[in-house]
Amino acid sequence: MPPGTAFTIAVTPKIPPRLARLEELANDLWYSWDRSTRSLFSSLDHALWGAVGHNPKAFLKRVDESKLLRAAEDRVFLAHYNSVLSAYDFYHSGPPEDCAHTGLSSSDQVAYFCFEFGFHVSFPIYSGGLGILAGDHCKAASDVRLPLVGVGLLYRQGYFSQTIDSEGNQQVIYADSDFEDLPVTPVLHGNGSEVRVEVEMPQRKVVAKIWRAKIGHVTLYLLDTDLPENSQADRDITHQLYGGDRTMRIEQEILLGVGGTRALREMGIRPTVWHINEGHAAFMVLERMRDLVRQGLPFPTALEAVAANTIFTTHTAVPAGHDHFSDDMMTGYFEGFYNDLGISRDDFLALGRAPDSNDFNMTALAIRGSRFQNGVSKIHGNVSARICRHLWPQIEPEENPVAYITNGVHVPTFLAPEWADLFDRYLGHEWRNNICDAKYWSRIEAIPDHLFWSVRQTLKSQMFYGVRARLALQNSRNHGSEAHLDRLLRFTDPVNPNILTIGFARRFATYKRATLLFEDLDWLRRIVLHQERPVMMIFAGKAHPADVPGQDLIRRVSEIARLPEFQGQILLVEDYDLRLARRLVAGVDVWLNSPVYPLEASGTSGMKAAINGGLNLSVLDGWWGEGYNGKNGWAIKRGPENMAPHLRDKEDSTDFYETLQDHVVPLYYNRDKLGYSPEWIKMAKNSMISLLPRFSAGRMVGEYAQNFYVPASRQGSHYATADYSGAQKVADWKAFVRNAWWGVAIRRLDAPANRISFGDTVYFDVAIRLNGLKPEDVIVELLIGPQLPQATISDFKHYKFECTGAEESDEQRFTLNLAVSLCGKLDYRIRVYPYHPLLTHPLEMGMMLWL
Repeated sequence: MPPGTAFTIAVTPKIPPRLARLEELANDLWYSWDRSTRSLFSSLDHALWGAVGHNPKAFLKRVDESKLLRAAEDRVFLAHYNSVLSAYDFYHSGPPEDCAHTGLSSSDQVAYFCFEFGFHVSFPIYSGGLGILAGDHCKAASDVRLPLVGVGLLYRQGYFSQTIDSEGNQQVIYADSDFEDLPVTPVLHGNGSEVRVEVEMPQRKVVAKIWRAKIGHVTLYLLDTDLPENSQADRDITHQLYGGDRTMRIEQEILLGVGGTRALREMGIRPTVWHINEGHAAFMVLERMRDLVRQGLPFPTALEAVAANTIFTTHTAVPAGHDHFSDDMMTGYFEGFYNDLGISRDDFLALGRAPDSNDFNMTALAIRGSRFQNGVSKIHGNVSARICRHLWPQIEPEENPVAYITNGVHVPTFLAPEWADLFDRYLGHEWRNNICDAKYWSRIEAIPDHLFWSVRQTLKSQMFYGVRARLALQNSRNHGSEAHLDRLLRFTDPVNPNILTIGFARRFATYKRATLLFEDLDWLRRIVLHQERPVMMIFAGKAHPADVPGQDLIRRVSEIARLPEFQGQILLVEDYDLRLARRLVAGVDVWLNSPVYPLEASGTSGMKAAINGGLNLSVLDGWWGEGYNGKNGWAIKRGPENMAPHLRDKEDSTDFYETLQDHVVPLYYNRDKLGYSPEWIKMAKNSMISLLPRFSAGRMVGEYAQNFYVPASRQGSHYATADYSGAQKVADWKAFVRNAWWGVAIRRLDAPANRISFGDTVYFDVAIRLNGLKPEDVIVELLIGPQLPQATISDFKHYKFECTGAEESDEQRFTLNLAVSLCGKLDYRIRVYPYHPLLTHPLEMGMMLWL
């Protein structure tokens, strides 16, 4: 290094006019799922492409101009360039894929708020599952041209990079992003000035700049407070994803919910549907209500108007996982809000009150401020209904409004290109337009087994190359010897990738039980170290810097991997990111998932493995509870939820060992003379056929559109017409019902029949004391079904009573004549609940009386 001060100057190459649209390609995250676009940039300078982290925009600022000039005259490159532009233009101007009919009108606009978005490694504003899911949601919405805009925060530091030292300790490395290198541009007013919004914080206002990112047909707006006019503390609000203390968290969530709503308003975007993806963005409902109150609406009417077209999706399966803030903190930040809303401090805090806590709960706020709520798998929907049951106190969890839409993955992003080429050959190019058509995918059966196996082996070889490169760097940094590296890599042979390979890669949280298979090391040795049928296990994942138990799990995996007998067959690969994830889900033979039931809300990594021909071995939790059919992988049956943790882990690990030993390993190594197992390929094909169309993001977004977005748009419109007269009617009616419900009572007037003959008509007669309510304000209902040991409400048929006139003392008579169509011993029950035709969900008030 020469002496003297080093000065830096950046020299940006001039892009030849013939290649001018490279900048357009670099600024549209369409490249995140179009491999041909990424390979176009890579072909200009492969080494630089790797050095800039596969970031097209950064690449164009650093590539040697001479290479651009040569490319502008290179017929092969130009042919590739024109082919990419043709596909790009067709995608943006051609017909949308027919994966889901959105049903939304040209005037509709969905606003999708989320704390993180994961599209590609070049755009590091995500940490893991929630962000990748949000990214896939936007991509799938783009594919079907669903009118959606995303709203989030632009972080200087996304999630951290991870190294693991020789003792298994996780080291955290944060790096600032240069926004000039990200696929974002500032949002400008017509006069060229930047669009900015102000958000009130205690004793100050914080200014946020708005950036725009393009994701095909979808636009993502991101707020940034790193501006000279803000204090350093306020500039840091958007500095780090999931960083800082409770103060930082509440200020980030205020910026997202309140600031994001104001940003849309400032840009003239008027959503007809609002989607809160996880509770971080729930403050959005407060800002929207304040806007309506300032227009003259009473607070109860504003609440109904806002909730009518709001969707809330929860991704958390434990109560402690929901964000909450102390009353004092909420008062400090929102005193002006509840004054503007015209309500008391107590009424304001009640919006976020949950019975098991004195804090302000963001999930409670999101549910009270929405009329459409869902979990992200069938199991998780039931779990969420139970967790949130206190918000509908008199309603059984299975009947409350919490529904479910199971997550999906964006197939064009995560399907390996080798599969795309094979599908083009055997399924026809139209497979891209039939991703959600389950019948179409039965054509995979026609793919010759040897070609199917060849693709699987090719992908495993590529994975081995990537794993070897990472382990070599890891070993070198930790001062490992060449001999030690040779021991680590002895089974990751890209030339002969014939060892059964199991992958476990995800966040290292305790409930995911990364070390479950280490319960009985002697049994594990017998399985993994078999001379003729060896097994290799690859682990990867990060633990939150504050999650000490999660970091202990990483150390435990490292400890086992360092045992002499397991070296080379249990591998721990550092810095799990999207790039490594793509390699692993495409390359491993078996994807392992071992969560504590029912704490896996959904999970999507196993879906990504399945669409690439991998097989899942998982606890029947999350999405796998719906995906498993007995022929497309292996399932670990869940034990009783109240079992002691050490007994549960022992039982589950035993099931895993037995399944591996008796089913997985023998099936993989039951090879014929061509070198592969026909039965393994049969199961892998079944996995692809049964899971790819069912767990695609296209299906997921189609269900959101059909079940939530279209009804929310219509309900919002109904409530808003005639100066929000619909919202006013519902608000007034709810207030009247709440005041009267305490005095509602039900009694039976008829003599119950104990035995009848099939076909006989049974007469039911009850009196309801309505306490001032009208007969049309309630539904009286009979539920009848077979007498079962553990019957649920879904086992009963429902029949509605008719009001036949007034009884004495504020009672109304309700009767039902029922021709019973069932035989055997039957149970029946009678209940009453409030009803109004404008309600979004018939039981949304959470009130019900049973006889």
